[in-house]
This record gives sequence, structure tokens and C-alpha cells, in this order.
Amino acid sequence: MPQAGSPTALLLDWYDRSHRVLPWRITPAMAADGLRPDPYHIWLSEVMLQQTTVQAVKAYFEKFRALWPTVTDLAAADTEDVMKAWAGLGYYARARNLKACAEQVASRHGGRFPDTEEGLKALPGIGDYTAAAIAAIAFGRQSAVLDGNVERVISRLYRVETPVPAARPDMRRLVAAMTPAGRPGDFAQAMMDLGATLCTPRRPVCALCPINADCRAFKAGDPERFPVKLAKKAKPVRYGTAYVATDATGAVYLSKRGDKGLLGGMTEVPGTDWTTDGTAAPAPPFAAAREIAWRDCGSIVHVFTHFELRLGVLKAEVERAAIAANGWWEPRASLAEQALPTVMKKAIEKALPGSFKPKDLKKEKRP
Repeated sequence: MPQAGSPTALLLDWYDRSHRVLPWRITPAMAADGLRPDPYHIWLSEVMLQQTTVQAVKAYFEKFRALWPTVTDLAAADTEDVMKAWAGLGYYARARNLKACAEQVASRHGGRFPDTEEGLKALPGIGDYTAAAIAAIAFGRQSAVLDGNVERVISRLYRVETPVPAARPDMRRLVAAMTPAGRPGDFAQAMMDLGATLCTPRRPVCALCPINADCRAFKAGDPERFPVKLAKKAKPVRYGTAYVATDATGAVYLSKRGDKGLLGGMTEVPGTDWTTDGTAAPAPPFAAAREIAWRDCGSIVHVFTHFELRLGVLKAEVERAAIAANGWWEPRASLAEQALPTVMKKAIEKALPGSFKPKDLKKEKRP
């Protein structure tokens, strides 16, 4: 047990009183009744939470759990169904890795997740953080869990002056020193909850923090300065054109992207390559492209992790016979059910207002 009055003990006491209730979490009261975390639920939630808000993930988690109650069920699911269920969460490599990981757990591990960090990191899509989180929360391993929220807490607690990401190895060692052998999962979740609710990026509620007496940044009066970050470089800009083709019934022509690369395996409207100079020639996959009267609908902007994309949007009503047979015609009423990434939804919405709900067009980020 951690020493009474230590930051670790104070955090666990605070967590017992103030933990968030989340659909994948086993609370201290539930644990007292003998319930244990389901590794499948912890893995699923942690993968979804990468780059996405907790609020946004709740509904997706419940949907996946209803559709595929076990990792074996997810392994047996059709990949297209998984991509459709994921649509809107973004960072679609996560969905491809999710399916690949489920398949490996089912085929190589008998449907049971490995219970060590090393075993977990051997699975697709599981890196240092996710492996540590699953090991600590699902299996009670004394693993040092370091996500964005924990980085903020630990950098303020110890007033870490080294900028991230260079500071992360030192931060991980500091977290490891604080992580107790008993209740390591609760400690990890306490750190996450503290960063999400009190030790926030701006205007942290230091007066209510259970470890403010030990926090060096609080004592120095400059908690918002941490974690120290290098100045961000301007994102490069790429340009392209999206073609929204409808037929006489209003159905929209869609196709599937290749499995590799950005947005791999997702559904799209036809378009040009994305270039850095905006000189890509129009290249809609239509046999009668020159005879089609395209209407300019303006442009959209979508920000990816590493670049900003500006797409010109053109639309036209097209004879089905003019389309190359490598896609399909989707009724407008069922567009929201397709595995369309947000950028493609924006393009369709620009050409056909009212195709999606406003919430479907927002890019979510994890706090």
C-alpha cells in the first residue's frame, strides 16, 4: 500500500470519492462487489479514445459492444461493417488495426488478451501507452501509464522543464515511481481523471486538487506553463477536387479507397490526388467526363494530424452509364450509414446540403 499522505495515496482516496462513471470502467464500488475489468472492454475503449473525446467515444463503445459482445465476435465481423460502425471517429488506421488485433487475439490466443505489456505490444495497433493501460487496468500489472492527461499532471507535479516529447522518458519514470503494486489500474485512472477534470490545460482548478500540496507548479504559480511544448510548425496545405455525382433519383456515386494509406478502406466520392501545389488535373472516373456539366459548389477545409486539406467540390447529375463500374450508387437517405470519413461527409454536404446532421461533420479530439 502507498504511504499515507503520499501523492499516490491521496490520489487513490480522491479517486474513490470522485471517479468518473464510464461504460467500460469498473468503479471501486463495483470492484468491492467482486467485479473485474473486461480486457476486451478496456482495449476497445483505449483504442477509441486515441485522439477522440470521452464524450464522443461513449456512444461508439456501446454500439460496438452491442454489435460484437466479445473479441471473438469482432474478429468474425465483416471488415466493411466494422468500418461503417467506426465512421465518424476518425484516424481510420485505428479501425483497421482494431479488426486485425481482434483476429490475432481470436486465432493465436484463444480469444484471450495477453496479460503483459510485452505480449500486448506484439498485437496490431497496440503501442506503449495502450499496452500499459490494458496491463494496469485489466490485469493489475504495475505498469506506468502515460497519456496526455497524465503528462499534464506529472509535468506540473514535478515542474518538468524539458519540452515534450523529449521529456516523456523522464515522465514515464516519474509515473512508474508513483504507481503502486496494489491498485495500479485505479491509480492510472485516477491520474487520467485528475487531468481530465481538475488539472486541465487551461484554468486548472488547483484549489480542489488532492495533491496540490506536493505540486511544484502550483507552488510556483505557473501550472498552465506545463507541460512545456516546442513551438508548433505551420501545417502544410494540400489541394484537390471532390466530385459529387448524383443520378436521376438523387443517389450518390461512392467507391471504396484502397486498404493502404490515409483513410484506407473507407468510402469516398471520386476525386483527384491531393497535391501540395494545387495543380492536379481533374480526374473523375467517368467515361464521359468532358460532356458532364459540373457545377462549382465552392470548397471545404479539413485538418488532418499532419496537414490541412482544401478540396474544391463539384457536383453534377450523371447518367449511370457514364460511370466506371468500380463503385455503387447510394440513396441519399442512407449516406449516414456508410463508412464515410468526415472529410467526405463535408464534401457531400457542400454539394448536397442537409445530407448529414451537424454532429456528423465535426472533428472530435481527445481532451
